[in-house]
Amino acid sequence: MRLTLEHLTKKWGSVVGAEDINLQVEDGEFVAFLGPSGCGKTTTLLMVAGIYKPTAGIIKFDDRIMNKVPPKDRNVGMVFQSYALYPHMTVYENLTFPMKLQKMPEKQMRERAQRIAEMMGIGELMDRKPGQLSGGQQQRVALGRALVKQPDLLLFDEPLSNLDARLRLTMRAEIKRLQLELGITSVYVTHDQVEAMTMADRIAVMKDGHLQAFAPPSVLYDQPATLFIAGFIGNPPMNFLDVEVLREQDRFVARRPEFALEIPAERAEPAAGRGSVIMGIRPEDIVLSAEGIAGEVYVIEPLGRDDLIDVIVGNVHLRVLADPELGLKIGDTVYLQPNAQRVQFFDPETEKSLLWS
Repeated sequence: MRLTLEHLTKKWGSVVGAEDINLQVEDGEFVAFLGPSGCGKTTTLLMVAGIYKPTAGIIKFDDRIMNKVPPKDRNVGMVFQSYALYPHMTVYENLTFPMKLQKMPEKQMRERAQRIAEMMGIGELMDRKPGQLSGGQQQRVALGRALVKQPDLLLFDEPLSNLDARLRLTMRAEIKRLQLELGITSVYVTHDQVEAMTMADRIAVMKDGHLQAFAPPSVLYDQPATLFIAGFIGNPPMNFLDVEVLREQDRFVARRPEFALEIPAERAEPAAGRGSVIMGIRPEDIVLSAEGIAGEVYVIEPLGRDDLIDVIVGNVHLRVLADPELGLKIGDTVYLQPNAQRVQFFDPETEKSLLWS
């Protein structure tokens, strides 16, 4: 099923939950709504589910307008952060509850519940109650309960937030595998950019109730349209510093008091001659070298495979990934070589990309 949102808006008086959201989720696609708390992602999801009534705009399932269709008639499966299981019911009773509401025959209910339980790896837990299950098992029951309805659309509202890091990793893979196998159109709300980047076909990045971008993960990472997207996507986050891009004879140079970095013409031309602009460079795109931009090691954060080095260059801090075997210490002088092919430039007033807008 295809999901279309046209100028979708939700307001409570002067408070904006979501405003003028326009996007289309294709049939069988997995889309993530990504952004910080209060950005409007859950508000948008609840309008799709029918729990919130839009202030303005249109929600379409395929070509059918759904604005006035009650939630129970939308054939939507929802998975919540809180699991929302009935504590007095067994796993089997929780799984079959949506089918009982549809007055499905007992034999058909039992067969479908068992099939879904086996798919979710909880077939041996059917007689237990939620209080006897681990967090991961409860989340599998909640997902199974959404799937037994055979929904046209699956909606996830931060379903993995209550799980520990290792279990989150496992459940991410399980949810993605199931979605691919079943081919159900899915919308997944999260504030965790790693979840969004690893699971989604496309990501809708939201901020302050507005859609910032809707694109595949690789595009958001390599071609961020705004300063917010550049800083929110990627871990560790992108470095930002004020520079002036100047044409000097036959080359372009990004200048600060502490350094001058030569920039390829195709990257530099949109930013040249504008005065002060914001340059972005990711920590993984800076290498330590025998020469380059001089700086002092301020903090070292061991990450296992890499060390995250905080380097002071003039009055700014730059984060760099380095090999732990270098044995760096706080106070050491290091030399940085940014990959000039990977720099980004942003307008300091509009915060829009000068390369991709």
